[in-house]
Amino acid sequence: MTTTLAPSAPLTAADRCDSCSATAYVRVVMNSGGELLFCAHHGRKNLDALKPLAARIDDESHRLDPQPTSVE
Repeated sequence: MTTTLAPSAPLTAADRCDSCSATAYVRVVMNSGGELLFCAHHGRKNLDALKPLAARIDDESHRLDPQPTSVE
């Protein structure tokens, strides 16, 4: 059986880490139907343990990287 998950809305500043309440950048949609939100730190810390339990992992931590600026 193949399950197709609907796309998730992008994470916003209102989404908070379930471990520390910082801004969430990682969403883990569980096979059981729930979801967990993590900051980038806790997302990296828990990723290996959560992979076998996850239906999908949305990692938006790339938004933390500074944007290149042009110097003239």
